[in-house]
Amino acid sequence: MTDLIASLRDEARTAPESGIVDVITFGRDCADLIPLWVGEGDLPTPEFITRAAAASLARGETFYTHQRGIPALRQALADYHLRHFGKDWGAERYFVTGSGMQAIQIAVRLVAGSGDEVIYPSPAWPNLPAALQIAGAEAVSVPLVFAAQGWTLDADRVIAAITPRTRAIYLNSPSNPTGWIADRATLETILHEARRRGLWIIADEVYSRFVRGGLTRAPSFIDIAEPDDRILYVNTFSKNWAMTGWRVGWLSAPPEIGQVVENLIQYSTSGVAEFMQHAAHAALTQGEAFLAEETARADLGLEILTTALGDTQRARFTRPGGAFYLFFGIEGEDDSRDLARRIVRETGVGLAPGIAFGAEGEGFLRLCFARSRRDLSTAAARLRDWIAR
Repeated sequence: MTDLIASLRDEARTAPESGIVDVITFGRDCADLIPLWVGEGDLPTPEFITRAAAASLARGETFYTHQRGIPALRQALADYHLRHFGKDWGAERYFVTGSGMQAIQIAVRLVAGSGDEVIYPSPAWPNLPAALQIAGAEAVSVPLVFAAQGWTLDADRVIAAITPRTRAIYLNSPSNPTGWIADRATLETILHEARRRGLWIIADEVYSRFVRGGLTRAPSFIDIAEPDDRILYVNTFSKNWAMTGWRVGWLSAPPEIGQVVENLIQYSTSGVAEFMQHAAHAALTQGEAFLAEETARADLGLEILTTALGDTQRARFTRPGGAFYLFFGIEGEDDSRDLARRIVRETGVGLAPGIAFGAEGEGFLRLCFARSRRDLSTAAARLRDWIAR
């Protein structure tokens, strides 16, 4: 270790490298690559969204703007939640952030710091435990359990993990990478315990609209919570409206702590560019048809993949209830990092190793199926043939 690195703050110096990026770097130059390793589809941002941004730029809206978000977008967020969740909690509880990741960072900074613990189910998106580590807090995992009927979470194990140092419970539902969805009973149990102990909940509902089985959205704490409950809802425009590169998200929080949230925005990014917020406004107000197209496309992709992998008799998986990932294993293969490297080198199909999502994910691979039918059919055939060999 060089003197320069050794002189850095421990939490920054020991921030983990991304296990997903590691495989991407290894396989980036593979011939005829089909990249299914990251959490985004292959559709560009639709024209009605980019047009709104261009119109804002044409109006010269390139100056500092409202740190909490422009009023029109915050009202559109309130209207969106009224339409889809049936709760009119007002525009004052919505804060526009520079991505869903920034919403998570702000949520973490609001409730946890040095010596604190935050409980979360795992396998999980690795950015959450990393954000906690950088903040000086400790991420405490509770395993999701894989079984023939799907991934499950024992809420009693979540409660058992609470200690005097626990400040919050983080719940990502639908889950990245497993597609697990928390049912109402699980949400009620966790909310009851959080209220009883004075804990915060960080509810990551990024994939709430990507659901199957006749649902239009996943169950949410919003269904059972009061406006002043200690719940921070984090979300993003990235997934629903093909806006991953725009880096716009939102945080929903009790208005009572609004000035604190604004302060944290001020001292990080000082707000989101106004033209990008007009694009987000168009997504919320005009984007339902596009979202329906995306979800139908993802459902078709899932069918293509599960059929092909099921034919191998060696792939271990259950159909995910939500999100757009298939988290699967292959019999006899336990080292997911090595497996992901071999697959991309020998087939040109890029997958994320399960170990990147925590120790509980080892032995699995994550595949994003929010892609074209052609790409997924080709990838499915390559994977089926490779596994058969």
